[in-house]
Amino acid sequence: MIAFLSDIHSNIEALSVALAEVENVGADRIICLGDVIGYGPQPREALGTIMDRAEFTILGNHEHGAMFYASDFNPRARAAIDWTRDQLSRRDAPREENMKFWNYLDEMKKEVRENAMLFVHGSPRDPVREYLVPRDVNDKEKMQGCFEKMGDANLCFVGHSHVPGVFLESGKFLLPADIGMKWDVSERAIVNIGSVGQPRDGDKRLSFVSYDGTDGTDGTVHFHRLEYDVAQTVQKIRAITELPDYLADRLEQGR
Repeated sequence: MIAFLSDIHSNIEALSVALAEVENVGADRIICLGDVIGYGPQPREALGTIMDRAEFTILGNHEHGAMFYASDFNPRARAAIDWTRDQLSRRDAPREENMKFWNYLDEMKKEVRENAMLFVHGSPRDPVREYLVPRDVNDKEKMQGCFEKMGDANLCFVGHSHVPGVFLESGKFLLPADIGMKWDVSERAIVNIGSVGQPRDGDKRLSFVSYDGTDGTDGTVHFHRLEYDVAQTVQKIRAITELPDYLADRLEQGR
C-alpha cells in the first residue's frame, strides 16, 4: 500500500498525526507530492521528517520558490517563503545539515512515472504550478489537456490545490464525502490527495490518500481526514513576526 502525502507546509503537528495513521493503515511506502515547506512555522522539522520517512518527494512550487524565485507568489506567501529560505540556511545550525536540506530540494523531480501511475505536484500539464480545483471539471479543454499529458498513465496523483477529490476522464468530479471516502479504480482519473498541513475545502482536518492497488489499474483509493492540534500550530505561527497572521487564521477555518 502507498500513502501519498502533500502540502505539509511546515506543519509538524499535522504531519506527525498523518504519519501515525500511515502506520496504522499498514502502508509500506510513503510518497510526498511536494510543498513540504512554506507557510508554516517548522520547515526544518517537517523537511527532516519527510527526508527520513518518504521514499521520495516531488518538486512543489514552494520548494521551487525557495530555490529560485517566488515573484509570482502573493505577498503573504512570499513573506513566508523568504523566512523559510532563511530558516533552511540558519547560521546557528550545522552547515552539513543545511546542505542536506538544500541538496534534497535540488534533487526533487517534477514528475515520476511508475507502471500506470504518474506523480506530480500540480497537474499533468504543468507539474509544478497549475492548480486543479473542482470547478475545472467544467473546463473541457483544460481537463482534456491534462489527461493527454498523462500519456500511458491510468492514475495521476496530485496535490497543490489543497482540495481532495477524483477527476474522472468521463467528466465527473467526485468529492470524497460523497463516495464514502474511497474510490475503486474503474477508469482513468486524476486524484487530488488534499493537504496535510493546510486544508482549503472548509474542513480543517488534515487530508491524505492511501492506495492499495498494484500498478494504477486496479485497487482502491482511500481518503483520510484526521484531527490534529490546530491551536498549537496557530500559536507557533503567531509567535513568528515574519509570518503573517493570515496564515494562522486560515488553518482555523480550513480555507
